[in-house]
Amino acid sequence: MSNAIVMVERNIRLSTRNVEALLTAVMLPILILVLFVYLFGGAIQTGFTDYVDYALPGVLLLCTGFVSALTATRVSEDLQEGIVDRFRSLGVGGAAMLGGHVAGSVLRNAVSITLLIAVALLIGFSPNASAAEWLLALGVLLLFVFAISWLAAVFGLLAKTPEGAAGFQFFIMFLPYPSSAFVPVETMPTWLHWFAENQPATPVIETVRGLLLGTPIGLSGVLAVAWCAGIAGVSMLLAALLFRRRVR
Repeated sequence: MSNAIVMVERNIRLSTRNVEALLTAVMLPILILVLFVYLFGGAIQTGFTDYVDYALPGVLLLCTGFVSALTATRVSEDLQEGIVDRFRSLGVGGAAMLGGHVAGSVLRNAVSITLLIAVALLIGFSPNASAAEWLLALGVLLLFVFAISWLAAVFGLLAKTPEGAAGFQFFIMFLPYPSSAFVPVETMPTWLHWFAENQPATPVIETVRGLLLGTPIGLSGVLAVAWCAGIAGVSMLLAALLFRRRVR
């Protein structure tokens, strides 16, 4: 546990040193939110009075995915620079090192989520959630962050270079688009409609939207937790196996 805490502190320090990457990860979702609300919001019919109310949960997921994807680059950089061998000589195991990266991702995302919600409130976001519903919505988002961060760690272990690991960002950024993030899935073609309803982003978005705005959640909450738990469990197992193979 003490090793894991040290690794978390290390990742926080690394984040403060790489301000450009952190600002990009935070500012890009804010720009996307403003872009969709003011350029496309008037032409998209969602049943909401203000498009920002409909779009924010999807942009929050886009934000968390993009910030979490930085974990892949950080893990790959550690492997390429050889610092993993130094950690192992000091008795720091793979679980502590990878767990530190994931915990750092959760903390970075907490900051970016707060900033994005603040901007949304400034441009008209009007939630009607109670304090308990806010906490549940944030809990679902951070659970998604936890799962995607472990998946990013797997990509970081698989990639040969940090540049290759950075490609994971494009995969994560794409995932919320074919979902209910920006338009109702009913408006999509049949084949895309099926994919949008049966991928992990949609139930997470619908759960957050329902908690913050009072729309029906149905089974989305259960599906969101199941997806996150499944992704996290499989990714943690793969990360442990890949780490052992990479550091032989």
